[in-house]
Amino acid sequence: MSNMPSNPAAARRCSPHGRIEAVNAVSADPRESNLVRAARGQSTTHTPVWFMRQAGRSLPEYKKVREGIPMLQSCRMPELVTEITLQPVRRHKVDAAIFFSDIVVPLAAAGIDLDIVPGVGPVIANPVRTAADVEALPELTPDQIDDIATSVKMLVGELGGTPLIGFAGAPFTLASYLVEGGPSRNHEHTKAMMYGDPGLWNALCAKLARISQTFLQVQVEAGASAIQLFDSWVGALSLADYQRFVAPHSAAVLGAMGELDVPRIHFGVGTGELLPAMGAAGADVVGVDFRIPLDEAARRVGPEYALQGNLDPALLFAPWPAIEQKVIEILAAGKTAKGHIFNLGHGVPPTTDAEVLTRVVELVHEHSAR
Repeated sequence: MSNMPSNPAAARRCSPHGRIEAVNAVSADPRESNLVRAARGQSTTHTPVWFMRQAGRSLPEYKKVREGIPMLQSCRMPELVTEITLQPVRRHKVDAAIFFSDIVVPLAAAGIDLDIVPGVGPVIANPVRTAADVEALPELTPDQIDDIATSVKMLVGELGGTPLIGFAGAPFTLASYLVEGGPSRNHEHTKAMMYGDPGLWNALCAKLARISQTFLQVQVEAGASAIQLFDSWVGALSLADYQRFVAPHSAAVLGAMGELDVPRIHFGVGTGELLPAMGAAGADVVGVDFRIPLDEAARRVGPEYALQGNLDPALLFAPWPAIEQKVIEILAAGKTAKGHIFNLGHGVPPTTDAEVLTRVVELVHEHSAR
């Protein structure tokens, strides 16, 4: 099991789980849920919906159970992870749970010295910029994340027919944190390594691809029904740079997940020009942010891929009629794709009114079921 410290007080704050019933599920088997069927381009009873960063941030019940517990520690406590992951499913009746974790959890689990600083994000104690730094990076083994497998098994037992989506960061985004030492606007050090020493860059990304693959594989083997590979910052690259420096490493992760026969969602921010290449890297579902309409995204990626997205998170603060109109427009545009999973174009903002999210879920279900 993990060597992360337990927190009995936090466990006591977790409400009784109670088995989750899938919303209008096609089957009690999560592999036949609306989300999995949409990801595979099959018929559904309604358009499935979930939200990136639905597990936490905006929910008062999340803030209560997380109080006083550092982020990295909270991600390694199975009872707490289970409670947090279930909270939005109970409240919003979304069609999938997203595993509560953080993009740098597998790096920390492998033994890399880092912390998640509130208001800043991941901060790396010793940025990775030389061949010696890359060589010193540890591998991740399944026994180092027994707690992750335990959390997934607990969740699958609670979720019933509602699928659990596994979570991991893509090699480029992980590399950007490691090389920059934390969040970056322009990725100066990252691009300097990519262009200045492609061999070193590829060695780093190959190692990170193995870490992401192990993290996802543990989740799938424990019962996750789909996975999402987050390449949050890859929109900072041109198409040519993506294809040369990034796609092979993302393809290594997604290809390994394909062998496990689960739908693969591939998402990044600001990736309108990269969407076809992100699909070709091995996705079943291409995540689309809010910057282009779904029908245009469908035209770009072609008929082989389902799409996920893409309500602008900022619209959650608009008057309801404006939200309603946009949701209906997105549902119509999503019909042009092989399959459609409704989501935001990025994560739930921390100050979002949770009731608005619940109303969006109800609207998506009711309108698409017609």
